[in-house]
Amino acid sequence: MTVAGVGEFGLIDRVTARLTYGESCLLGPGDDGAVVAAPDRRVVASTDVLVEGRHFRRDWSGARDVGHRAAAANLADIAAMGATPTALLVALCMPAELETGWAEELADGLGAEAATVGASVVGGDMSASPTLTIAVTALGDLAGRAPVVRSGARPGDVVAVAGRTGWAAAGCTVLSRGFRTPRLLVEAFRRPEVPYAEGPHAARLGATSMIDVSDGLLADLGHVAKASGVAIDVRRDAFEVPRQMRDAAQALGVDPYTWILGGGDDHALAATFPESVALPAQWRPVGRVADGAGVTVDGAAYDGPAGWDHFR
Repeated sequence: MTVAGVGEFGLIDRVTARLTYGESCLLGPGDDGAVVAAPDRRVVASTDVLVEGRHFRRDWSGARDVGHRAAAANLADIAAMGATPTALLVALCMPAELETGWAEELADGLGAEAATVGASVVGGDMSASPTLTIAVTALGDLAGRAPVVRSGARPGDVVAVAGRTGWAAAGCTVLSRGFRTPRLLVEAFRRPEVPYAEGPHAARLGATSMIDVSDGLLADLGHVAKASGVAIDVRRDAFEVPRQMRDAAQALGVDPYTWILGGGDDHALAATFPESVALPAQWRPVGRVADGAGVTVDGAAYDGPAGWDHFR
């Protein structure tokens, strides 16, 4: 059965019937707008778009996987502000011949990923389009804390990372070469494992800046360096190359550090902390903030790709 066969409102009924709602959702789909609790009286908001052929391929990932990825990309942005995600709004534009089952499984993935942080899919929109496109807006709560922004890094701060880097990029390369293994890397691309709780945790620890690593560690740290008016140096030896990644890199003729330093889609969190902060095990020190500008690796300019650019 296609989406054209059931129609817009029939598909909406099918999709919303599969969703569950957390405590922050006071009124879900069915009216002109949802109502979401905002105990802090401030709302953190972020949006992101996934376009078929640019961000995902249906022959690489199932609909549920795409749902997890679409939700993760937005929920990670909320966590990177030091906030807790509360709700997602999803706009789905799709070809009329798309099977209804694909849209329903997409909703399952979106809802399941949101549920890992107690958030809900509370509404959205649907439209016909020749290109399958998923636009997600995420909302979050700061719980009385100040947001952790990109412009707060100061010389002397420690740069630290929570979560994995390079795994999703390695999986994307594996898939692009026509392979489906190592499965660990392929699954990292299909469904990122995001350290959501570490965003608010970093805020409580006193992080001076923070960012979601969506486009590549060096590229995203570049945004922090520019916003803060500082230089950041990253140590290559701070990153261990897992065996599966090392083996895949050797087989594909790739330097694994191009994945680790320049690969996105893992949605790790990168933050800067005052030197006096005792970092817990979840946060791995990887570099330093200094006077100056730009991002270097081991004190020198990096000659590899720093990250993803949608228009290049």
